[in-house]
Amino acid sequence: MFPSEEIQLNLPDADISYYPNFINNVEASFYYQKLLKTIPWQQDDITIFGKTYAQPRLTALFANNNKPYRYSNITMYPHLFNNHLLAIKHKIETKHNINFTTCLANLYRDGQDSNGWHTDNEKELGEHPTIASISLGAPRYFHLKHRTDKTLRKKIVLGHGSLLLMKGKTQEHWLHQIAKTRKLIEPRINLTFRIIK
Repeated sequence: MFPSEEIQLNLPDADISYYPNFINNVEASFYYQKLLKTIPWQQDDITIFGKTYAQPRLTALFANNNKPYRYSNITMYPHLFNNHLLAIKHKIETKHNINFTTCLANLYRDGQDSNGWHTDNEKELGEHPTIASISLGAPRYFHLKHRTDKTLRKKIVLGHGSLLLMKGKTQEHWLHQIAKTRKLIEPRINLTFRIIK
């Protein structure tokens, strides 16, 4: 499989592309080790349906502006991009001719760390946001389900060094999650680049 190979998911009401080897294995391992150690990971409390509990993963926000990001009653304030994140950001931007302002980094420490069903539709992201999701470390299943047609579901393994690009009306019509698993799984870093103006 070539680094530039694109796999279109071909889902209705969505524009989702997957690049399994967007970052080669050696570079991906280098970035994984560096970011694991240098990102100031934090664990926030999250409130869903009136209940508050510790978010089941660690996060950090980076931006080239001072715009905060709000979701699930959490307000995150950004750190400045470090050189490794800037290099990855530049690689995506060069390939896809888009300029991201912000990166939400997630650390899934094991199979019990997860992200429930949601859509990236916060108002600061605009009407039809483009989300570029880089995976580093252990592969995890990425689940998708249509908001209204319950028969439409998809899952894909997001591998080390891969890029998942969601554009157009995807966030309007589809929910996604990283589900918990009982399997023994090594840590995974997920970098989700987005635009907050």
